[in-house]
Amino acid sequence: MKKTALLLSFALIASPAMAISRYNSQSMTCQSARAAIHNEGAVIFRYPSKRVPGMALYDRYVRNSRFCDGNKYAEWTRIPTKDNPSCRVLNCQNIDNLDGMILVPDNSL
Repeated sequence: MKKTALLLSFALIASPAMAISRYNSQSMTCQSARAAIHNEGAVIFRYPSKRVPGMALYDRYVRNSRFCDGNKYAEWTRIPTKDNPSCRVLNCQNIDNLDGMILVPDNSL
């Protein structure tokens, strides 16, 4: 009984961490996409590939580095939205990509 209660409590604690909203970036304006990221902290956007017709791309976008794993940081990138083919948002990149920079950028949306 105690084992079941313990497992249930761990499941209840972990469940909010697993929930992340998914959106189609091209059904939103740039402003609403950025607002969704800012309000939720992290979201997944789906959008069509520019190089491979018919292929959908998915990625996780964040408000700032605090929503990235410990070995990653938030870096600017662009996604297509309904009103802007190049909407600036942040996603997590490996710290190794900084090529020896001493300071990690503190970008925030």
